[in-house]
Amino acid sequence: MLGRLLGRSPRRWRVAWLVLHPARAFGDRAKDAQDMALRTANPGYKAFRNDRRPTNFDKKVLVWAGCFKKEEDIPKHISSEVLDAARSSVRIKVCYIMIALTLLGCLAMVITGKEAAKRDHTLLRINTEKKAKWRAGVEKDQEAAIGKPQ
Repeated sequence: MLGRLLGRSPRRWRVAWLVLHPARAFGDRAKDAQDMALRTANPGYKAFRNDRRPTNFDKKVLVWAGCFKKEEDIPKHISSEVLDAARSSVRIKVCYIMIALTLLGCLAMVITGKEAAKRDHTLLRINTEKKAKWRAGVEKDQEAAIGKPQ
């Protein structure tokens, strides 16, 4: 139906596209303005759509991932693919560290549990002692209640 209304005129299609997608049109204009600003600031640099300036955290991620030796070596603009690859490798390293820490924690719990079992410091013994104290307290209260003359 839209094709019948607009016909073959490219100008009408362009106007219709701008009407139907206003956010995209303005976003493209803003990106073009940003590219022009980059070209005027650095004339030899050709801006790509996926280039971006790395933040301080991004620089640390890039160094830890092994993409660059030092933070000073990182250029002013890097592609988002390089940054995504670095983030993925850092994410994997963090997961490996978390796995190692979990295994160390489990090993520590097993060792401390075996030492507590050797000392007879078990949950069963602790619960029986606690119940014995409660029973002794109840018996004292009952004796005190019987011994009181009313």
